[in-house]
Amino acid sequence: MYRFTGRKVQRKIRAYWAPLLAAAMMLGSWPSLRAQSIDGEAPRHVKMAVKPEYPILARQMHLSGTVRVEVVIAPDGKVKRAHVIGGHPVLGVEAEKAALSSVFEAGPKETRQIIEYHFSA
Repeated sequence: MYRFTGRKVQRKIRAYWAPLLAAAMMLGSWPSLRAQSIDGEAPRHVKMAVKPEYPILARQMHLSGTVRVEVVIAPDGKVKRAHVIGGHPVLGVEAEKAALSSVFEAGPKETRQIIEYHFSA
């Protein structure tokens, strides 16, 4: 095993690995999004998906899991209403805010879809 000693070597190691480790941790904690249609039609494609903030309380409690949000999408693609139908309440608040800010493709009529946000600590 090699041993690196000296301040110059330690600073170089820290300069390269610290930002990479921080970026990897941030990417791992981003929630992912999946949508499915309730009406039996093909789900509308997401034009602009908003990722929810990972709540500080949830981070402190090491909460993770899936939050399901039912959204009503207007014909112009904007989300009219959002309602959490499953998942932890602490994560649900931010998931609902993100769902209301998301934008879908325009369609011929109002549709309902379920969006799943996967949170991992």
